[in-house]
Amino acid sequence: MTKEICVPAAGESVTEADIVTWYKEDGDYVEMDEALLELETDKASMDLTAEAGGILSIKVEEGTVKVGDVVGTIDDSAAKPAATVAKTDATPVESSAPAAAVKEEKTGAAPHYAASHPSPAAQKALGEKGLSASDVSGTGRDGRITKQDVAGAAPKAAPEKVVKKEEASVAAVATPGERGTRREKLSRLRKTLLTRLVDAQQTTASLTTFNEVDMSAVMNIRKHHKEAFKEKYNVGLGFMSFFTKAVTIALQNWPLINAMIDGDEILFHDYCDIGVAVATPKGLVVPVIKNAENLSFAEIESTIKAYALKGRDGKITLDDMSGGTFTITNGGTFGSMLSTPILNRPQSAILGMHNIVQRPTAVNGQVEIRPIMYLALTYDHRIIDGAEAVQFLVNIKQLLEDPTRLLIGM
Repeated sequence: MTKEICVPAAGESVTEADIVTWYKEDGDYVEMDEALLELETDKASMDLTAEAGGILSIKVEEGTVKVGDVVGTIDDSAAKPAATVAKTDATPVESSAPAAAVKEEKTGAAPHYAASHPSPAAQKALGEKGLSASDVSGTGRDGRITKQDVAGAAPKAAPEKVVKKEEASVAAVATPGERGTRREKLSRLRKTLLTRLVDAQQTTASLTTFNEVDMSAVMNIRKHHKEAFKEKYNVGLGFMSFFTKAVTIALQNWPLINAMIDGDEILFHDYCDIGVAVATPKGLVVPVIKNAENLSFAEIESTIKAYALKGRDGKITLDDMSGGTFTITNGGTFGSMLSTPILNRPQSAILGMHNIVQRPTAVNGQVEIRPIMYLALTYDHRIIDGAEAVQFLVNIKQLLEDPTRLLIGM
């Protein structure tokens, strides 16, 4: 029986996705629940797994597909192939040896029709490396040449000859120091970010207010308790947990900062779902810490760590990023001194953290060197007045400079 591999629904607004890569080759035997391919939607990347074990047949190798499209099939009536004969010593041998070794391994049985036949992905890789099917030994099912076989094959040595004029011009373009150009296709995630960021700038009355915070007290707490904290909770005590707790208290004191415009009404939230901007290899994503006001420092740090790992591996899901009433972004991890964050629509405010720098500061009439961080709050002036935004940011400053306030919610 043949089972279709269909593009699943991935949220209300998601109607299509891009095929990033197939983990398996056409004709491979796959196990149930084994990852087959990676899809990228407007909001996240996700793996599509096999619903049954069997022989994979790829229908759509790459490109954009819509929800419900069939990208491949699995023949679950096909028997699982027997384990292949153990390979001979894999150490490199003389260039004349591979051909002889192949002949010695062959038996009197007639070769399978798929032997030495490349899969679609392998065929493309062969062209890129300038190889032919006869230059590569297939290790796939029934001797089929896979993409991994091509990747492991040595590029074909160019024969000694006089370089043609056309070839010389191509080589000249690739010479280091030349003014070359190249183009890369925008990923679906990047195109979505492009649209959302421009929309935020054009549809809101964004304004940014600034303040500075003396991080001495927070840094002293981390210094004295970080080892015991990590030993007990198996996660580090970072700055984000302090800022997240401070933000949730300030949002409860200034609920309009936690609200958003919904048509002709203002939608207030009695909970704090805090989005944390995470830089990933594919772009910026904002997973959400749900009900952050009810979480402990350890729970916040564990959630952020889990999101960071998922972001690194491209495994953040739509559920991880759904909702959010306020966002925190930390440019300080990259060395940013000061910035004006862009609103994460439809939210009405976003807090920007920056790097901590030792600066001369007036303390009780004396100049002292203190670790100072600049804070930036961008807000939608359509519903948030300047006085509220400034007092909200001052509240965060007070909570961080006197962290005992975090314990009593002041």
